[in-house]
Amino acid sequence: MRIGEIDIHPIADGTFRAGPGYFGDHVTAHGHEDLFTRYGKAWLPIGCFLVRTGSRVILIDAGMGPEMRDDGDRRLLVGGQLLVGLRAAGVGVEEIDAVICTHLHADHCGWLFDATAAAVFPNAEIWIGAPDWQHFVQDPNVWMFDHIRHGLQNVDGSRLRLIADDTTVAPGVDIIMTPGHTPGHLSVIVSSGAHRVLILGDAIVCPVQLDEPTWRSIGDVDPDLAARVRERLFRELEGDNTYGVGAHFPELRFGRVLAGQMRRWIG
Repeated sequence: MRIGEIDIHPIADGTFRAGPGYFGDHVTAHGHEDLFTRYGKAWLPIGCFLVRTGSRVILIDAGMGPEMRDDGDRRLLVGGQLLVGLRAAGVGVEEIDAVICTHLHADHCGWLFDATAAAVFPNAEIWIGAPDWQHFVQDPNVWMFDHIRHGLQNVDGSRLRLIADDTTVAPGVDIIMTPGHTPGHLSVIVSSGAHRVLILGDAIVCPVQLDEPTWRSIGDVDPDLAARVRERLFRELEGDNTYGVGAHFPELRFGRVLAGQMRRWIG
């Protein structure tokens, strides 16, 4: 996707296999066989987005890292491919000057630090929602990979950007707060003139939630707030020049909402 002079390059770090139960105990595959395509499961990416503005090289989300998490039928996450994707795009880890984590679930911050808690992107600022920092990093009872928590706790303060309000990272790259999935979840707007792309993290996990508004994510910290934020974002995606993509959208396809009596996702 190209917005004016800004390039957005999707990169999959690995695979997110989701059973119907990921979206709620009441959810079945019936009627959505196009999503739950193999063994009654949805096979989705663990997505990251490389944004090149001309003056900045920004990574939105840092994948799962070379790790696996198996939650049985509901969810399986296998990462490890982000650096391959960056190399294929012609970008080295030292060239990334900002990493924006939409939130601090394991499949969005896993490449921030290696197994020894050393920075993988040595020259990058790290942008995180301040409420997520408090929820994940400061609370030892909230699960997080040990090396990621340790790395964040010891990161050079000059590289850390904790934000609680909408803000600008670079010309054409703005952060908006979209809490609910996690307390400090954020989304990123990439814009040029009248054209915009919303990079949604897990604020919308899958476009199917437009048709199935009761489908949530088992990771939602505040399901009611997450549902209200999803609806707000779907409304924004009705704009003629506004596209969106989430970290787990099938094939990391960009799309928009076709407005009208029967709203539908066009991807």
